Amino acid sequence: MAWETRGNGTYYYRSVRVGERVVKEYAGGGLMGMLGAEFDEERREERAARREHERAERERWAALEAPADELDELTDALAGVALALAGYRRHDRGEWRRRRVRRNDGDGAVDRAD
Repeated sequence: MAWETRGNGTYYYRSVRVGERVVKEYAGGGLMGMLGAEFDEERREERAARREHERAERERWAALEAPADELDELTDALAGVALALAGYRRHDRGEWRRRRVRRNDGDGAVDRAD
């Protein structure tokens, strides 16, 4: 948004996105240009206030969710320790699988037991 001097006059233009391009749109000169500039400034301030409000809400929700996230991490860690002690392993950092046990009967043959 800017005031531009063209010829002998000063005019207010605003930038508007049309599809992927940004084009200048004539808003007026003199009183109409000042009204257009004030309107655009109010819209900018409203958008800034809305962004600030949304940021504050995200921070508030993050603070409320933090204890639940911590409990979730501790529960995962406790379950992982319990499963590892029970003989399970994580396959490719994914699902838990029971570890296979290899037995050797002494004759060179290896049996697998699940």
